[in-house]
This record gives sequence, structure tokens and C-alpha cells, in this order.
Amino acid sequence: MVGIKGSSQINSVSDKHLICTLTAYKHRQLHPHARGATIGAMNDFAAFARMLENLIRFGVIAAVQMEPPRVKVKTGELTTAWLPWIAQRAGADQVWDPPTEGEQVMLFSPSGQLANGVAVTGLFSDHIPANGNRAGLHRRTYADGTVIEYDSIAHHLNATLTEGGTTNLISKGGINLVGDITHQGDYTQTGNQTVTGKVTVSIDVVAAGVSLVKHPHTGVKSGGDQSGGPIPT
Repeated sequence: MVGIKGSSQINSVSDKHLICTLTAYKHRQLHPHARGATIGAMNDFAAFARMLENLIRFGVIAAVQMEPPRVKVKTGELTTAWLPWIAQRAGADQVWDPPTEGEQVMLFSPSGQLANGVAVTGLFSDHIPANGNRAGLHRRTYADGTVIEYDSIAHHLNATLTEGGTTNLISKGGINLVGDITHQGDYTQTGNQTVTGKVTVSIDVVAAGVSLVKHPHTGVKSGGDQSGGPIPT
């Protein structure tokens, strides 16, 4: 008779599991011909435990394939076959943002089959730490160093492109900007411009080659006569 915790009563699921295990062992000892069935049951249990372990695993991306979009994940001593990763959107609205090698992921495998797994990205790690450390900050950092961020506490939007970066905005329906503008650098405009307010120029204005500040005139006479038109400089 096997005593469990000094009592003949079954107190928990663990007690039931222990009794079943001991009973199976005793049955195997008393009935040698049943040993094969017992080993088979143990093998089934090992397979079940392995499937349970594979349901959710942590890993890092070992390789990335762009088309079709797939990744290989190294988890423990295993490296999976090509598996899909979960995108932010994949319907009428879509987001293309492929993961990178070394990125930590969670691997979800339905029925415990790694071949059916999907990778969920977005886990910071010691190898790739977080790119922010305070509340209210939404920051996107790109591999080339470009940063786009919004600080909801300071109410500030910032986009800083890496050296040599370019920006192209196409909005054929028009662009409406409300607020003061400070522009550093040269400015080229191919269309017409209408200004309803005052234009203040600190150096000069040149129109059709004629300087507003330094242009000379033809037919200059003394007295009250008018001079001729301005001469391009």
C-alpha cells in the first residue's frame, strides 16, 4: 500500500499523477509482458511533452527571405524551416516592414508543430536594446540612422534623415500648411507665386536679370526728366 503525504486520500492532481505512475510501474513489474505497452505510453508522453514545449518558444531570426516573405528562427539548438512572420496589417491596408537577422521573436506553433509556426517580432533584447527610455515618445529608428519621432509630452514631431537622405512628397490635390516656416538652404520654384502680404528682402531681388538694388538706367538726364528703363546687370 502506497501512502501519499501520510494519508490514504488523494489530495491533488499531483497525487493522482504520482499514483498513476507508481501503479503503472507496479503493473510493469507484475506483468512483464506489458512492458512494451508501458514503454509505448512513455514514448507517447515524451512526444506530447515535446509538442507542448513547441507551442510557444523564444528565438532569434537566423535568416530573412523577402519573396515570399519568410524567416528562419533559431530556437535553442534548432533552426526552423522558412516560416511566415506576423505583419502589422495584411489586408486591404498593408504594412511591409521585414524583420532583420538577430531580432528576437516569439515562435507560435499550432499543435506544437514547428513546421506550422509563425514568428512574432518586436522583442527587445540585450543584443538589440530599446531605442527609447521614456513615456510619451513614439520613435522609429531605421538601420541607416534615420529617426522619425513624436513626443506627445513636448508636442514635437521630428524627422531626421541620415546624411545624404532625400525626401519626395507628391500631393496633386494640394498642400495646406498653417504656421510660420523657417527654411534653411536654396529654394527653387517652377510655377507661379502669389503673395498677399509684404515681402521683405534683406539683400536684393533680381527679376529677369535686373537687380532691384543695383540696376543702372539708360537715358539719364539732369533736371526733372525721367530716365530710361533699367539695364540688366
